[in-house]
Amino acid sequence: MDSPMPQRSTWTFLTNHTRVLSAIARDPWVRIRDLAADLQLTERTVQALVADLEEAGYLTHTRVGRRNQYQVIMGGKFRHPAEKDRDIGPLLRILAGFPDRAEASADGVGRDAADTARPRGGKSVSDDGR
Repeated sequence: MDSPMPQRSTWTFLTNHTRVLSAIARDPWVRIRDLAADLQLTERTVQALVADLEEAGYLTHTRVGRRNQYQVIMGGKFRHPAEKDRDIGPLLRILAGFPDRAEASADGVGRDAADTARPRGGKSVSDDGR
């Protein structure tokens, strides 16, 4: 009798860093807790990934009241030497569901997520956090 084949580890096409960054590009007001649930990761893992992305210069955050508003740096470069001269912006626009820049300029759609997104619940947050 043949013994069962050992199961190969599974892998995904996108890294968790990419998944977190594209989710934040879609919703700059997203909470770590919601990211973790949406991406099926632990909050601690998401916190570490966000810290990595901030340290590497792909992401910044500003405290607004009790929430963080994130800003993705679309002009950041890929880290691997084979892609080091390419911007991450085009990939993130695809993953976040933003239209191409050509389409965006033609119809006025496709502004950066930070320009239009608001905290969940539909409430706007003023500059003083109220």
